[in-house]
Amino acid sequence: MNFPTRRTVLVSALASAAVTALPRLARADAPITLDDASHLNPTPVARHIVIKDGGAATIERLRAELKEAASAGRPVAMGAARHSMGRQSLAPGGTALTFETPFCEPDTAAGTYRAQAGARWHDVIQTLDHVGFSPAVMQSNADFGVASTFSVNAHGWAVPRGPFGSTVRSLRLMLADGSIVTCSRDENPELFRHVMGGYGLFGVILDLDVAMVPNASLVPTFEPLAGTAFGPRFVTVCHEPAVTMAYGRLDVSRKRFLEEALLVSYRPDPTGALPPVKPQGAVSSLARDVYRAEIGSDLAKRFRWFMETTVGPRLSAHAVTRNTLLDEAVAALAGHDPKRTDILHEYFVPPERFPEFLAACRDVILKSKQDLLNVTLRYLAGDTESVLAYAPTQRISAVMSFSQLKTAEAEADMQHMTEALIERVVAIGGSFYLPYRLHARRDQVAKAYPALDAFVATKRHYDPGLLFRNGLWDKWLA
Repeated sequence: MNFPTRRTVLVSALASAAVTALPRLARADAPITLDDASHLNPTPVARHIVIKDGGAATIERLRAELKEAASAGRPVAMGAARHSMGRQSLAPGGTALTFETPFCEPDTAAGTYRAQAGARWHDVIQTLDHVGFSPAVMQSNADFGVASTFSVNAHGWAVPRGPFGSTVRSLRLMLADGSIVTCSRDENPELFRHVMGGYGLFGVILDLDVAMVPNASLVPTFEPLAGTAFGPRFVTVCHEPAVTMAYGRLDVSRKRFLEEALLVSYRPDPTGALPPVKPQGAVSSLARDVYRAEIGSDLAKRFRWFMETTVGPRLSAHAVTRNTLLDEAVAALAGHDPKRTDILHEYFVPPERFPEFLAACRDVILKSKQDLLNVTLRYLAGDTESVLAYAPTQRISAVMSFSQLKTAEAEADMQHMTEALIERVVAIGGSFYLPYRLHARRDQVAKAYPALDAFVATKRHYDPGLLFRNGLWDKWLA
């Protein structure tokens, strides 16, 4: 089971936005409020454009919208499902572009596929599965947008690989003046490195050419470990030639907080059978019920750990295809309590400093009022390409899910806890991920991302009118 992240399904907002119908393009001139996955960022926008097609007419319409926004002095921000949590895909009073273009076309001879900006990973998996292939790296889970994944340079749990950007061969980008350029490691390489993990601040991604790998039937191995022993063992396993997928979990019950770990790795199934992608409805439903029961209950947390370490390995010992593993939806694990929201943190830690990271979490999180529901651990190879690299050398990624009350007191407590945890992580040579709540101080961002000022200077070079802006720009970069 992939680590759950949150998804906001903006059906009602998109429906109300479609005031004036255009061919394959919905738009709204009246003010509308959009939010992201945090449920804490209601943002009034002046214009909301829903892009459902990547054809020539849409390209011209996008050019017109950029020109009109620039003339009106209005910022433009892009998004797909808006799984970010700090207005990274929204700009107050601006133009919001929402991409819903599911097109994906594989090229088996080249070992690549072309995906339009709004294609969700589910679309890509279903398309590639028919020709026996799978995404080389994709974001967990399958309802994120492909261009959005590149914009935050997200990673997955294929090993021993780096972030998604390492598998992108090229992309087409519409700049602020409406011109379209191709970006790759050979063509406009500086722009390519900045758009990779550039949070939509350089232009509108139209489509991408991405590497794919053969689909495979895989068998899991489950290995319990002490939390402090997890780092070196994880690195060793992830570099075994036969291992292609791997992740870890930590026990989050308060009595044994982060003391025990589980390492799950996948190796080829000797039979090699490749059935089609299968929905995991019943399994996802059970996982959701167990996961949501953890809120406010240490007994439920201990039960879930028992399920993952004792029952789960017995139920999941069979072979499963790579594509089935990847095709997991965020929505299947979403909460429905209107008084609470699910907030993610993610930290990137040098493997040799992992015990110090666990000690920092015990010191900081247990003193807070936050309810930690899950920690998933993933391996990342070093990223030497993106300018805002969160893992410049190999790292262990710790993805944390908290259930937070939607109150001012809980938000203040979350900010205090986040700042304290970031301080400890940066001190041991680690970093933190930027697509979540914007609770870090600017100096903390600069320490974790030493190329930050150079990134801002390059942004101003390519977009001197600062057309592309969002909440991340406003908080840390403006």
